[in-house]
Amino acid sequence: MPRNISTTLRRHKASPMRRFDRLPPDLRGWLRQAALCWSVRSAERVWFKELRRHGGDIGAALRRLDEIERCLLEKDAPRLWGRDYPGP
Repeated sequence: MPRNISTTLRRHKASPMRRFDRLPPDLRGWLRQAALCWSVRSAERVWFKELRRHGGDIGAALRRLDEIERCLLEKDAPRLWGRDYPGP
């Protein structure tokens, strides 16, 4: 009896959690406390780009992730909570 394995859906070779588990510990820690839901792929992209740019400086990569996240939150805050947020 044939199994139902015919599909047009893309198959993922590794589960997202496995990919997360393979991240460098400092990046995993940052993602755990991040205010936004980052994809592993986008976090990796920023992480490795900043490490190359700053000669392997982990602190610089973490600061850049913080900066990007802060900018995204500042951009979205007025739309989500109104222009007067956080108020006087």
